[in-house]
Amino acid sequence: MAARRQNGEARGSYNRRLLQPNQVHSVSATPKSPASYRSLVAPDMAEVDRVIHRRLASQVALVNQISHYIVNAGGKRARPVVLLLVARALGCDSTQQHELAAVVEFIHTSTLLHDDVVDESELRRGRKTANAVFGNAASVLVGDFLYSRSFQMMVSTGRMRVMEVLAEATNVIAEGEVLQLMNMHDPDLSVEDYLRVIEYKTAKLFEASARLGAVITDAPQDIEEACAAYGRALGTAFQLIDDLLDYEGTTAELGKNIGDDLREGKPTLPLLVAMQRGTEAERELIRHAIIHGEVERMGEIVEIVKATGALQATREAAQAQARLAQGHLDALEPSSYRDALLELALDSVSRSS
Repeated sequence: MAARRQNGEARGSYNRRLLQPNQVHSVSATPKSPASYRSLVAPDMAEVDRVIHRRLASQVALVNQISHYIVNAGGKRARPVVLLLVARALGCDSTQQHELAAVVEFIHTSTLLHDDVVDESELRRGRKTANAVFGNAASVLVGDFLYSRSFQMMVSTGRMRVMEVLAEATNVIAEGEVLQLMNMHDPDLSVEDYLRVIEYKTAKLFEASARLGAVITDAPQDIEEACAAYGRALGTAFQLIDDLLDYEGTTAELGKNIGDDLREGKPTLPLLVAMQRGTEAERELIRHAIIHGEVERMGEIVEIVKATGALQATREAAQAQARLAQGHLDALEPSSYRDALLELALDSVSRSS
């Protein structure tokens, strides 16, 4: 293959932090507790599931039908897990943690319903999206129902600080959605602007979930901020791996169509790095695909992304964020739940779906 142009310096501080190939090689391994983090939190998640199904109840049949369709599709439920593990690590024994874990899952689910309409997606978690089954209008309106139901649940906690955290998070997420829409089909997007979308659209709810685990235990401000920083870094790592898997995974593993990001005109980090490092012809091929949302030459683009080391650069960026997340946990006392949070950071960058 033709010699490739290597950019000695990436644009801006974000590029320098994320794209230096020797900066991070792996996430620190952590001693495993007797049970994995999912086993450790399983009893709490079972209670969260009960809250979810109870709170989904509506007198409107279509609301029930679509809500259960999307929520019962499963998923990692990573945000509720983060909230529960942080709360337990800080000694929480209140039922509020289950209610708030359901709240963050409702907020996340509502964003999925809206995202799939905006992105015209047809497949999520291995089956048809709600908009593909029920139509765009019904999906948007039920997404609104889940948003409003989540705020009803926030009020029931009787904590103004909880309302502040989640109101800010939902507002920032909405801004992130708009930013992403503005960035569509823009091959000249900077890494800084790409990361801003991740920070707003994905990392913010992880941050809020971890922060809430501290809030409901009345943790000191420094502990709350450390937990929030953990969630923010974890969410960034999580999204970077999601973006990588669109060029490395399979439809069966991911539960969505490979190449959806490119089809939607999303200039994610693997493409941005490949354009920086590729030949002029390779750069123009990727630019054209982003501008027009074309996937006809997806195979060639995947090969370019791999050959330029863009996938490895993206993985290293995710590993750097996961290690950053782990470092913030130094503020917590040692416990099986703290170990589980360390393990969760490791899992966030080693997953294949």
